[in-house]
Amino acid sequence: MIVDLLGKHGRVRSVPMPGWAKAAIDRWSAAAGIHSGRVFRPINRGGRLTHESLTDKTIWWTLRQYTPALGFTNLAPHDLRRSYAKLAHQGQAPIEQIQISLGHASIQTTERYLGVKQNLSDAPCDHLGLKLNPMTAKQRRAA
Repeated sequence: MIVDLLGKHGRVRSVPMPGWAKAAIDRWSAAAGIHSGRVFRPINRGGRLTHESLTDKTIWWTLRQYTPALGFTNLAPHDLRRSYAKLAHQGQAPIEQIQISLGHASIQTTERYLGVKQNLSDAPCDHLGLKLNPMTAKQRRAA
């Protein structure tokens, strides 16, 4: 399944959703009786479901409310983006695909998220599989 997300500056990015996540959301929305519109909706102060979208504050508050029970303190929504990026990178996802998923305009931003640094002792050029054929003495003299 492909999901379109509205990000910063009104940019829309399409990202794939894993099958297990779609199945969980489908079960949840069926149980909640949601058949159209936004899946995640805020509840107003009167305890009634609204048709508006969740605000940044609502997401922040939800994390603050429920993550301590899981052993996390001071977890921010942005921490989840970094965790996603690092887990995808550890799983061998190409950095360009992680960049697209996060909506970064620059690969350098994604590299900062991941803490990627150049490994000089195991550089990419060591994995090209190219071999240099040594020149013979006759070839050296001709060169």
